[in-house]
Amino acid sequence: MSFTSPPDVMLKWVVLKGSTLRVDGSTNLNKFSCLLKDYESPDTLLFYQNNDKNLPVFMSGSVRLPVLSFDCMSGAMTEGLRKALNAKEFPRLKITFLSLKKYPALKTTEEVISGIVYIEMAGTSKKVEVNYRICMDNQQVIHLVGKQTIAFTDFGLAPPRKLGGIIRADDQLDIEFNLNFKTILL
Repeated sequence: MSFTSPPDVMLKWVVLKGSTLRVDGSTNLNKFSCLLKDYESPDTLLFYQNNDKNLPVFMSGSVRLPVLSFDCMSGAMTEGLRKALNAKEFPRLKITFLSLKKYPALKTTEEVISGIVYIEMAGTSKKVEVNYRICMDNQQVIHLVGKQTIAFTDFGLAPPRKLGGIIRADDQLDIEFNLNFKTILL
């Protein structure tokens, strides 16, 4: 993607309280869900738009999610996920936003838009396309929901195992992030 002229910063989105990240997976015995509640770091996303509205909207900014804050509602599963993600050495899962196919209309009706992000886990980054659902509520809060299926092995990680390998997590995880933002015009 290229610009014919330098892009202008359109606006900034600032993360609000109440944002969450959920990781769903399964083992050979059952399913599990791990939640990071009330993410509220002051992360921001910047949006850049070229004069040509047919070009994608470029973004910069990321959210850094504390791996030690994940709660899988089971001590063993929580500890297994933290260990698999090497939380002591890499305490943050990072999502860096790169682009959207177009800037969202920001209405109360949900809009589906795809975009490109880098997901970084345990020191390894992978560029992926994510499908988002985006809407704005009556209080002018933007709700961005992104879903992506990833594999531990895509990041050079081994899925968690317990009891000498009797209980094994599957390689795939479904990640869903629900981020709430306020816009700031620049």
